Amino acid sequence: MTDARIERLRAALAAALDPQLLEIRDDSALHAGHAGAREGGHFHVTLACRGFDGLRMIARHRLVYDAVAPLMGRDIHAISIDARLPDSNTTSD
Repeated sequence: MTDARIERLRAALAAALDPQLLEIRDDSALHAGHAGAREGGHFHVTLACRGFDGLRMIARHRLVYDAVAPLMGRDIHAISIDARLPDSNTTSD
């Protein structure tokens, strides 16, 4: 089930944002027993996207949330985001 969730998450982010870097970590096991864990997984995504250029961090996060909105409450219960510019080791705006 988790592998399918990761693939749906990967597909949604790739289609909406065309990231140059996309890494997904499943943190669901860290939240076992948490009531919301039954409604979806807990994930951390690191992505670098040209579309983030010129955007403040909150705007970058909104783009990611918009991309995964159809998966929320079904495949995803929680998501943490590291949104970067391509060729950058920093997340600062």
